[in-house]
Amino acid sequence: MGRRRLYGGLFLVMGVAGTVFAVTRWLPALILAAMTGTISVEANESGPITSLEQAMIPQVAGEGRDTNRAFARYNAVAYLAGSLGALAAGGPDFFRRFFPAIPASQRFLLAFPAIGIACAVLATRLSPRVESGEVLTTERRFPLVRSKRRVAGLAGLCAIDSFGGGFVVNAFIVFWFQRKFGASTELMGLVFFFAGLLQSGSSIAAGWLANRIGLLYTMVFTHLPSNVLLILIPFMPTLGLAIAMLLARFAISQMDVPARQAYVVAVVEPGERTAAAAYTNTARYVVRPLGPALGGLLMENVALGAPFVAAGTLKIVYDLMLLGTFRRVRVNEAASSPPSEPS
Repeated sequence: MGRRRLYGGLFLVMGVAGTVFAVTRWLPALILAAMTGTISVEANESGPITSLEQAMIPQVAGEGRDTNRAFARYNAVAYLAGSLGALAAGGPDFFRRFFPAIPASQRFLLAFPAIGIACAVLATRLSPRVESGEVLTTERRFPLVRSKRRVAGLAGLCAIDSFGGGFVVNAFIVFWFQRKFGASTELMGLVFFFAGLLQSGSSIAAGWLANRIGLLYTMVFTHLPSNVLLILIPFMPTLGLAIAMLLARFAISQMDVPARQAYVVAVVEPGERTAAAAYTNTARYVVRPLGPALGGLLMENVALGAPFVAAGTLKIVYDLMLLGTFRRVRVNEAASSPPSEPS
């Protein structure tokens, strides 16, 4: 179909899925809408939409340092917009105190079709350079050929990271703070607003850091300490300290994201970037639902804060395995020559 056409089409699907969430509470319809993969649960991840974006950015941003900066700005914008969304999420309840006739919060999801249509129109205006530039032939039946083993290794590691992240999705964090300290939804919306601002700033810093120490070291040396902070959150004795620890964690926890996205598309050929992004992102999405399910069991049978410890531990394992597996892969060479297999 081409990247631009598929990109615009997915935004239209997102609008339809959002409309379903806005107008009904019938569970089968909600499940079908969710299974389109276009309703994001995180500011910087929107299923297949994200995979296309990650493949298109290097096509217009250039290679090397320019790509690193582009991914940094891309994530910064996502986190900034997400933080405003988190703040707006508490808006209907707040204003309903003064204007009781304001529609139910669910109806505000009708913003989805408006945003989806607007984005689909903008997608048609993208530069032709975002396309892969390859003519697919009958001999090229598979989206990954020369890079499949490397992408498989990255996908496996991404699955471990995402599995750990599934234990501490934002919904769980809100629930835990309410259960542990009685924190209100409005307070947590404010916390996630400031968290988004911190993530936006740290994304810009990640681009700067990646250009100085490399993508892999940026991924590992920012992600690892953030996971130590994650483990410490349930041991904080007061609400203020727990929020401070959470914000400290958010300040550095997502610096690995633009570096990871840039790394994935840098170690494969341009024509394989869509597939590489799709496979690594799919690996993350497939295992993510297991985290909340197991996290619930840990809360019931071990301790209320056990999911924080489990998540931090798994993510530290991911960091160490990533460094050990890919430390000898030279990104600059991969752009111009066949990639060697990870050590």
